[in-house]
Amino acid sequence: MKRSLVLLCCLFFGGVSSIAQTLSGTFPAHANQTITLEGAKGLNTYSIGSTKADEKGQFTLSYAAADYGIAFLSGEDQKPFVVILEKEGVKLEGQVLSEASTIRILEGKENRWFEHYTQEQGKREQALSAWGYLQNLYQNDPLFATQQVPNQAILTELLRIQREDEAFIASLPTDSFVRWFLPIRKLVSAVGAVAQYRTAELPQTIAAFRGMDYSDPRLAKSGLFRDLFESQFWLLENSGGTLEENYQRMEVSLDAILKTLEKDELRYNEVVGYVLELLERRSLTQAAEYLALKVLEQNKVSLQPRLARQLEGYRAMKIGTQVPEIQFTGDVLLQGKPITNPTRLSELTAPYRLVIVGASWCPACTEEMTQLIPLYEKWNKQGIEAIFVSLDTDPKAFQAYSEGMPFIAFSDYKKWDTQVVQDYYVSSSPSFYLIDQAGKLLLRPQSVKQLDAWVDWKLGGVIQ
Repeated sequence: MKRSLVLLCCLFFGGVSSIAQTLSGTFPAHANQTITLEGAKGLNTYSIGSTKADEKGQFTLSYAAADYGIAFLSGEDQKPFVVILEKEGVKLEGQVLSEASTIRILEGKENRWFEHYTQEQGKREQALSAWGYLQNLYQNDPLFATQQVPNQAILTELLRIQREDEAFIASLPTDSFVRWFLPIRKLVSAVGAVAQYRTAELPQTIAAFRGMDYSDPRLAKSGLFRDLFESQFWLLENSGGTLEENYQRMEVSLDAILKTLEKDELRYNEVVGYVLELLERRSLTQAAEYLALKVLEQNKVSLQPRLARQLEGYRAMKIGTQVPEIQFTGDVLLQGKPITNPTRLSELTAPYRLVIVGASWCPACTEEMTQLIPLYEKWNKQGIEAIFVSLDTDPKAFQAYSEGMPFIAFSDYKKWDTQVVQDYYVSSSPSFYLIDQAGKLLLRPQSVKQLDAWVDWKLGGVIQ
């Protein structure tokens, strides 16, 4: 009797977790292999569980209500099959998880709806793009613009396809994950076609990204979190306006994203860090600077220390800012040999000075330096002198690393405590800073390729 009362109390007050659901499958090609299941969690994934398939390739994995949403099921080849973890459980069969077209869904309504929609939606998207191309042709080319009958037929077919798509989604249960998920997936997958063939849809597509609630818990379980930002800013960058107009659109979108995240401090920090990296990677410096200053000016969300310092670097090191002097301290080498002059950055007479912060222990630095050194002669002829600030702590490693550099390198062996790191708000390696002869910051390229493109565009860097 007491045991029954205890169990009843636990169930009433939530002391016992809900019964786990199962995902089972039969895949002969994965016989005796480890099968893993990972769930989507914002920008990342997390492990739900793993098991070993038997000699017939049969396996069963459990998941809880907290795991409902998109997940990734894979064998030892690490090529995942996307599955929806739903309330009623899921059962699959096929040959190989990486070959989605061969997989049958035996149980799982939401997975069946998802499969049915994706098969048809792919064809609809192709048709929409084709009709969109024809619509542009018939509306804008004088040879076809007067043809009213084809124009009307194209419009009718476009509307029919769109309504058919909307009708399918509307037929799904309102409380199902897949009904919410499919329009989000459609938005992301259609970006390329909208930019190229269906430009009339640009305003509504951009508005859909801006109207999204980025703090929605379902979004964290969608597996599309990264894609939403990647696709959105790619579309804004390629939306057909001038560079300044595109930057203005990005600023509006950044405002919309930040606004929805103000009540979720952890997600706010996560998204700001990722979007900042995304903008830097695409050389969208003006948008990155806008984001950094916008976040620093707000007072509703506490920033993580590392992110705050990274953002502060944009405020302190804005383009056009007079940069701090750099003293060449510690060991100063040229092609691995000690030198005594020059002693500071301002003594370099070249019109442009490239400050590179890196280290021998940094794989990305080695990758970038491998590309940089062959380009240095071209850059130098266009007025660029380089200086390498090493974060090495081992003198032998620093000397060996700098031997192949045709420019000055120095290290005080203080790693992240070196003065340049503090003065220039260096948060990662390698970091690049292009400075003019007056000591003002011209550019913060994120890679050698970006800087080389700038040299060719701004300085006419192709050797005659």
